[in-house]
Amino acid sequence: MEHIIQIDADFIEKNTLFSELIETLKHHFSDDKVIVPMRHHHDFPNPEVKADSTLLLMPAWNPGKNAGVKIVTVSPENGQFNLPSIQGTYIYFDAVKGTIRALLEAKSLTAKRTAAASALASSFLSREDSSTLLMIGTGALSVNLIKAHATVRPIKSVFVWGRHFEKAQAICKQLKDESFEIQPIRTIEDYINNVDIISCATLSKTPLVFGKYLKAGQHIDLVGAYKKDMREADDATILKASVFIDTFQGGLKESGDIVIPLQKGLLKKEDIKADLFQLCSKRKRGRLSSEDITVFKSVGHALEDLAAATYYFNQFKNA
Repeated sequence: MEHIIQIDADFIEKNTLFSELIETLKHHFSDDKVIVPMRHHHDFPNPEVKADSTLLLMPAWNPGKNAGVKIVTVSPENGQFNLPSIQGTYIYFDAVKGTIRALLEAKSLTAKRTAAASALASSFLSREDSSTLLMIGTGALSVNLIKAHATVRPIKSVFVWGRHFEKAQAICKQLKDESFEIQPIRTIEDYINNVDIISCATLSKTPLVFGKYLKAGQHIDLVGAYKKDMREADDATILKASVFIDTFQGGLKESGDIVIPLQKGLLKKEDIKADLFQLCSKRKRGRLSSEDITVFKSVGHALEDLAAATYYFNQFKNA
């Protein structure tokens, strides 16, 4: 039996070069060899905290090469235990022999690949001269999203908002030595129409991005709101924007940011301009003009996990 490699969060954190990871995802999205079934999404009661938790199973196969499945729980109330909401593991297989090659810590893997996917979308959808970023949310994703967006665009100024100002301050302190200036803010409204890119990664059930504040040329990156009754952007945002999603497979079904406007008849499937498969393979175009407002909705995809697991596995083997 092959030795099973253990790849922990510390290794993933120290061995992530976002430019490489973004390119890895781009390669996988432009290729049609990876088989990705619809992920399992199971909500289950968590009476101790009086809120549902979610179990996600996300498999993917690259026939003849590798395969994997991510097993993750999402517990929105984990803050009271001083724990991240996402917990889990990734099992990385040899697709020929079916043997387990590695076990990867899924929380860090997810954060890195999600941020890389948002930055990949931004490379098609934000203006090339975008230099200012508003980060809404202070969870585990926020630092990664900021770094990833700054990899594909010349970000000079970053503003961070969270429900707890102290957490926004902590993120700014963590990133104080980066190439951009960064500061915590107390209100979204005072900054939202003065930035080029808005990235939102929260567990909010009510919108935080309002279309009435948006201006021509902005790009909105919606990463949180992973359930049908959650949303980060209001109807006016969707109506004003050209809408893109990570995949049609999950993007049309899993998040309220898309599901609710579809149910209301404000958005139709054919109104959605493209997904990452179409953008990366150049079958569809992204931003068409400097005046467009673009929205990218991410719900996550098992292809991203397999691509990232392969990236870190190769990093580990070559270390």
